[in-house]
Amino acid sequence: MPDTQLTVNGVAVSVNQGTTVASAILISGISAFRRSVSGEPRGPLCGMGICYECRVTIDGESHARSCQIVCRTGMRVTTR
Repeated sequence: MPDTQLTVNGVAVSVNQGTTVASAILISGISAFRRSVSGEPRGPLCGMGICYECRVTIDGESHARSCQIVCRTGMRVTTR
């Protein structure tokens, strides 16, 4: 049973303890985490923090690599 609650773009998401932010975003139905400078949708590629394509804003801190950060209750994630 999910025990960690966070918000992704203002929508409540519940995940299991130990789930990465990237996984929580995908669970919420979002696949485009950000846009490139030319407007192309971007999402996780490597899953290990090397490609930087999974960057999002977490609790007001931009450019966080979502594949490397574990969810915690109350976390606010923005993909825009």
